[in-house]
Amino acid sequence: MSQQAPWARGRYESVATLIAPVAEELVARVDDLRSLAGADVVDLACGTGSVARSAVRRAARVTGVDITPELVDIARAASPDAIDWLVADAVDTGLPDDSADVVLSSMGIIFTPPAVLDEIARLLRPGGTLGFTAWTRGAHNPFHDPVVEVLGPPPSDQPGPDAWGDAETVRSRLADGFHTVEVDPRVHTWRFDSVDTALHFISHESPVHVDLLSRVDEVQRDRLLTAFEATLTGVADTDGTIAFDSPYVVVTALVR
Repeated sequence: MSQQAPWARGRYESVATLIAPVAEELVARVDDLRSLAGADVVDLACGTGSVARSAVRRAARVTGVDITPELVDIARAASPDAIDWLVADAVDTGLPDDSADVVLSSMGIIFTPPAVLDEIARLLRPGGTLGFTAWTRGAHNPFHDPVVEVLGPPPSDQPGPDAWGDAETVRSRLADGFHTVEVDPRVHTWRFDSVDTALHFISHESPVHVDLLSRVDEVQRDRLLTAFEATLTGVADTDGTIAFDSPYVVVTALVR
């Protein structure tokens, strides 16, 4: 089996395009709290750089950090001069202490352990701002329900990415190093032209799904794709288009 890094599978840039409004809302929210103009900003777990580019448009000085070289290459190709790009682990960036006024992350640090908060606190100057987005657990999720249907629920003792979207959990994780924590619930709408388009996204573009499909056997893969098709067909409109909502939160906090 290929040893390709999970986030390099598929086409993460397709995901980034679809959730670009989420990144823009994060940056706008933080810019409302404190102007990003002239600020030193780190886009942590930056992916292909949506947040970094949005911050630069607000006259910030930006460093984008991601552990996956392939994604950093895509980000650098899109903005080769305006942003400093770094391949590094979010929990150990190698950047200097007190080097950032703001740390941002859109659907990025949610895939890292809570220890990432120690690194963020190290990077932020006194009074610095953390802002990130996280998916929250909804009653129905066409991107996840078929996985549970076929493979069963994830272990209850292993909190997943959506734990970062739970207000109580977030406040607990931030309690020691941060204050003035705000958890703002919002909704993102996923849109696809057809069931086939959505299935192609799942099977060829979304790294989370492409990686999962590469790790199961052929029977499970066929069952998963069949379950995804049935679920997506169930949410399709009369004209065949698909639109469904995914709740998420914008979290902001000040470092102690």
